[in-house]
Amino acid sequence: METADCVVVGAGVVGLAVARTLAIAGREVLVVEAEQRTGEHTSSRNSEVIHAGLYYKKGSLRQRLFPRAPDLLYAYCADHGVPYRRLGKLVVARSAEEAHRLRQHMEHAIEAGVRDLEWLEPHEAQKLEPNLVCHAAYHSPWSGIVDSHALMLAYRAELEANGGEVVLRAPVTGGAITSQGIDIKVDGSEATTLRCKTLVNCAGHGAPPLARAIANFPTSTVPHSYFRRGVYFSVTGRPFTRLIYPIHGPGGMDIHAVVDLAGNVRFGPDMQWVDRLDYSVDPARAEAFYRSIREFWPGLADGALSPAYAGIRPKITGPDEPAADFVIQGPADHGIPNLVNLFGIESPGLTASLAIGEYVTDLLGLAAPIVTRPAHAAE
Repeated sequence: METADCVVVGAGVVGLAVARTLAIAGREVLVVEAEQRTGEHTSSRNSEVIHAGLYYKKGSLRQRLFPRAPDLLYAYCADHGVPYRRLGKLVVARSAEEAHRLRQHMEHAIEAGVRDLEWLEPHEAQKLEPNLVCHAAYHSPWSGIVDSHALMLAYRAELEANGGEVVLRAPVTGGAITSQGIDIKVDGSEATTLRCKTLVNCAGHGAPPLARAIANFPTSTVPHSYFRRGVYFSVTGRPFTRLIYPIHGPGGMDIHAVVDLAGNVRFGPDMQWVDRLDYSVDPARAEAFYRSIREFWPGLADGALSPAYAGIRPKITGPDEPAADFVIQGPADHGIPNLVNLFGIESPGLTASLAIGEYVTDLLGLAAPIVTRPAHAAE
């Protein structure tokens, strides 16, 4: 049996951020990843948006990670040469009723610590984005975009510079809590059992099944897992220069416009519950996109949308249940020393990745390193 100090399962953006933070804090970190590349699932199939923290319920873990999370990320990107742009977001109301809710939404974000928000009347919003039609909007200048792949490369490089290692094609299939440590079974070309002092489960979609597969772990603390797919469609031309987010309707998420670092625009995601990881994009879903997008961009021409890609959120509540907060369980939650589980880390996991790294390090009783200078110094 081989031994290891600290094992992080999952080399997505959150797993790599946690691993680099633990390595800088002085741990010998090994990251094991089932796929042949880092960030193969959620981390590479999202909008790459840097969120300012506008939407999160007061007192939730998501809300407590903000507004520090984007500050850390912007400063990190500036210091490590990761491409990003703080281009801003317009959150828009499409009716008088939505405008009332939008005002409340903006006030909630201000109370949560989000700064520099500006209310816009329709003509003011259209001055910023001429193709936009809305009843009202507010501007979030601290929202932006980032190259998620470059970010993961930077995290990995820093992890390795601090003595850490990433092993790919190494799925963890189970394990056991023992009196000598935590044993995990690692398959792949060289199957082995690792005995580690510390285990951090950042397996994304696979995090709940992995926790259940560890013998002597209290499975009553493990949530169920669900898959919610969202697809994106791209458009020719560049109708917007900022992120455009309609305020959520009664059913939750609405289609929004995302700008990438090249200035190209795509729309999404929509919402569909599925029973497996399936990243196909049905072109027929474009019909609903046209209807939704034309509520704030009436000029969208027929035939302008093309299928782009799909992503699947690692949900821990189902379609008939209230949305769940991030769940990050440490020893105080489940009673097992030196074990941390991360469940349901979907949006804004990319934005919060460094802040989550700090949070996990704190749960393990380690002093989190100072990540970088404040974000405003990076501008």
